[in-house]
Amino acid sequence: MAKEVTKRSENYSQWYNDLALKADLAEQSAVRGCMVIKPYGYAIWESMHETLDKMFKQTGHQNAYFPLFIPKSFFSREAEHVAGFAKECAVVTHHRLMNDPDGKGVIVDPDAKLEEELIVRPTSETIIWSTYKNWITSWRDLPILCNQWANVVRWEMRTRLFLRTAEFLWQEGHTAHATAEEAQQEAMTMVQVYAKFAREYMALPVIVGHKSPNERFAGALDTLTIEAMMQDGKALQAGTSHFLGQNFAKSFDVQFTNKEGKQEYVWATSWGVSTRLMGALIMAHGDDNGLVLPPKLAPIQVVMVPIYRSDEELNAVLEKMNEIKTQLEALGHSVKIDTRDTLRPGFKFAEWELKGVPVRLAMGARDLAAGTVEVARRDELTKETMPLEGIAQHIDTLLGDIQQNIYNKALRFRDSNIEKCDDWEEFKTKIQTGKFLLCHWDGTVETEQAIKDATKATIRCIPIDSCVCEEEGKCIYSGKPSKQRVVFAISY
Repeated sequence: MAKEVTKRSENYSQWYNDLALKADLAEQSAVRGCMVIKPYGYAIWESMHETLDKMFKQTGHQNAYFPLFIPKSFFSREAEHVAGFAKECAVVTHHRLMNDPDGKGVIVDPDAKLEEELIVRPTSETIIWSTYKNWITSWRDLPILCNQWANVVRWEMRTRLFLRTAEFLWQEGHTAHATAEEAQQEAMTMVQVYAKFAREYMALPVIVGHKSPNERFAGALDTLTIEAMMQDGKALQAGTSHFLGQNFAKSFDVQFTNKEGKQEYVWATSWGVSTRLMGALIMAHGDDNGLVLPPKLAPIQVVMVPIYRSDEELNAVLEKMNEIKTQLEALGHSVKIDTRDTLRPGFKFAEWELKGVPVRLAMGARDLAAGTVEVARRDELTKETMPLEGIAQHIDTLLGDIQQNIYNKALRFRDSNIEKCDDWEEFKTKIQTGKFLLCHWDGTVETEQAIKDATKATIRCIPIDSCVCEEEGKCIYSGKPSKQRVVFAISY
């Protein structure tokens, strides 16, 4: 039988770990805190990468690449930024090894100490803005709309596959603009790109909003976010877009001559999503049988399993399956015929369920004679016998239905676990049960911190496109006046 997965109701955390490992997405590496992304997991990430890359280019962005190593002195130029990342930085101090004179392997060569220590990229604002200084002199050089796909290192000690690892993959956009209005519009455009991707491709209903000052990116004047609810009711920050003002331009003296001939500092944004999105896919849609992948991101959208007792039956079934495969591929779908002869059909069914393949077809000699095929859909765990005639068109439609159904199911779950709350004692109880609570907040950092200290809940966002509650009220904690509810939740 296929590898068993812990039930969500028994141990949600273990269920998540089981899925990441047993569905062949990733595994722990020999390097503490780092992961190996396995081919099936990487294929899902590639689907995300390719889709987002097209969306970025459609909005005028170009890909570039910047160094992995950043001079330590660059970080000291932006005090708030360095404070936000100082505890997570990996530092390179030497550039050579040597044989240990005592014969105990190799040691760092003491004569190979770097003149200036290098930080292994935790994020690229500093190295990129030192570069932009060479690219920008006039308003004619703006805007610069760059994105890079890269790995980053943040030295996390408590790690979890995809959600929090010392090294992970991501994309980071870094743009430069002539005016604050252009930069603010860019930050808004990109968070909406992320929201569209989450909703339409990941089938993930997200709330778009502004981060509170306490939760902003280090060095940003404003951070926009997409927040998603996982099946345990916790929040996952799935993507962020930052208006950086002129902070980095001033730190690296990046100025331009405007149309009036005056010198001005450039306005900046940065924005990114990471392999954390893989964790979101698992936790938002998976069930006790394994992954449930939205068809738009599934590496294999349709798997076919032949049922046979002889080579003659197999050849006849495969001929028909290859015909269907060709038709589906012509419609733009990815298809696999599972011809492994070392596994029984039941094992194959369970394995492809575990891996979340949206549609499974099974066909034997009897089906072929009757002109039928068994069609199973992963999202509902249902199956039915259907005519072979027109099957490719039916599956094409079915994949669209599955994509929408997965989204609708996640949306119903989220909406059934969001509620308004106006009583502090009630808040303390309900927030621990896995909910998003819409509450009034007095706007102070002190109140936000006090709530976090008491409950571990944070303000996930001040919503702008879902759950918007602009109404007069009193802060859930301090009782002071408030004009809008915000989203509180316990997060990953």
